[in-house]
Amino acid sequence: MHMHSHDHSHHHDHAPKLDHLNAAFIWGIILNSAFVVIEVIYGLISGSLALLTDAGHNLSDVASLALALLAFKLAKAKSNKNYTYGYKRSTIIVSFFNAVILVVAVGFIIYEAVMRFMHPEPLAGGTIAWVALAGIAVNGFTAWLFMKDKDSDLNVKGAYLHMAVDAIVSLGVVISGVIIYFTGLAWIDSVVSIIIGIVILAGTWSLLKDSLRLEMDGVPKDIDLQKIKAELLKADGVVDIHHMHVWALSTTENALTAHLVVSPDNMNKFDEIKHDLRHRLEHLSITHSTFEPEFSTEKCEQPDC
Repeated sequence: MHMHSHDHSHHHDHAPKLDHLNAAFIWGIILNSAFVVIEVIYGLISGSLALLTDAGHNLSDVASLALALLAFKLAKAKSNKNYTYGYKRSTIIVSFFNAVILVVAVGFIIYEAVMRFMHPEPLAGGTIAWVALAGIAVNGFTAWLFMKDKDSDLNVKGAYLHMAVDAIVSLGVVISGVIIYFTGLAWIDSVVSIIIGIVILAGTWSLLKDSLRLEMDGVPKDIDLQKIKAELLKADGVVDIHHMHVWALSTTENALTAHLVVSPDNMNKFDEIKHDLRHRLEHLSITHSTFEPEFSTEKCEQPDC
C-alpha cells in the first residue's frame, strides 16, 4: 500500500529578502542608459571607435539588467494551471543568459585587442581617458549597489559581474591611455584589453557553471545531499530515506522530493514527522518539500532504492 503525501510547503520568509534590489536595478538601468548616450555623443564628436564599441558593450549591460529585473518580477507572479510553479524558473534562464552574454563580450574584447595589435590606430588619449573615468564612476557605483547581495542570488551576481567588469574595462582604458600618452606605445592598449578579458573570464566561469547546473536540474551548489539525509534520519519514526531529489525552483528557492521509510507503528504520526522534517529542511535552504511514506515492511519498487 502506498500513501502519497504531496503536502507542499511555501515558506517565503525563508527565501532571501531581495525586494530592496528593485531600486538597485532601476538605478543601474538609468545610470548606464545615460552613460551610453554620453559615450555615443563623445564617440561621434571625437571619431573614436573605441568609445562607440564601449557604448555598444554598455548597452548590452542595460539589457542584462533589464532582463534580471524582469526575472525578479516574474518570480513573484502567481502560479497558474499551465505554470504550476509560476515563473520562478525565469530567474535561472536569465542568469544563464547573462553568463553567456559575458563570455561573448570577452570574445569581442579579445578579438578587438588582437585586431588593434595587428593594425594599430592613433588613439585620441584625452577624450577617451575622461569618458573612461566617468565609466569607472557609473559602473563602480552600480556594482557597489549589488555587492552586498551578490552571493544570495545568481542574477544579482550576474549584475554585479557585468558592472564590475565594465568598471575594470574602463580602468584599463584609463591606465593604457595614460601610458600611451607618456610613452606613445600604442600596443599597450591591446595588452591591457587581453589581460582584462582573462580577468573577466575567470570571474564569469563560476556564474556560467552554476547557472548551467540549475538549468539542468542539478543539485544547487551549496546543498549537501549527505547532510540533508543525515538530518532527516534524525527525525523520530524515520527508518530510512531514498529516492531523494533536490533541484532549484528559482535562483533563491530549492525543492526536495523523497521516499520516507517509516516504521508501521509511526504511520499514524506521519503528519507530525512531516512537520518536523519540513522545519529541519528550512534550515538547510529547502523551501518546498514533498514526501511519500512507505512502511518499513514493504518493498520499494523504484529502480534507485
